[in-house]
Amino acid sequence: MILRRSFYLEQDACEAARSLLGKVIVTRIGGSVTAGLITETEAYMGIDDRASHAYGGKRTNRNEVMYARGGVAYVYICYGIHHLFNVVVHDTEVPHAVLIRAIRPLEGMEAMLLRRPSARDSTGGPGTLTQTLGISVQHNGEELTGKLIWIEDRGFVVRDRHILTGPRIGVAYAKEDALLPYRYRIAPSHLPLP
Repeated sequence: MILRRSFYLEQDACEAARSLLGKVIVTRIGGSVTAGLITETEAYMGIDDRASHAYGGKRTNRNEVMYARGGVAYVYICYGIHHLFNVVVHDTEVPHAVLIRAIRPLEGMEAMLLRRPSARDSTGGPGTLTQTLGISVQHNGEELTGKLIWIEDRGFVVRDRHILTGPRIGVAYAKEDALLPYRYRIAPSHLPLP
């Protein structure tokens, strides 16, 4: 079942980052349908989070979509190379987002391998995830409603005891906020078989 808008609106970034574990991201891009189980996420808590692009209420052309109503994609380029896919959550003018860091491929493996030959077991990071699924900055602001990119609940249950938490990756500039336990992962021993 495709997640309804209420899923994105009723949670802050930390709640959504945990809730998105075990959900399935699906894309219909370039004539191919691909899907993967979300296994790792990071929460970015808006204006009070030094690691967030919206820290202090900052607004730019790049991050403006973070201020949209939850349920849209925030895709930006990192280091001039990697396209990173985030899910905007919460209500209008509350710039919370969840970075999708890794998936376990489920469907469309042929298309995934054409896009990224090493994509067989996992994506290994948020930049390879977008490449594998065909997502790029042209999808920034895309509604997550089932046309090009959407997220489904297929009944995979992730219990709290099977979730590993820790600090986010690559945000040392955020000082003490870099140490917040806003990274969520399904314990490898509880991932489904590929």
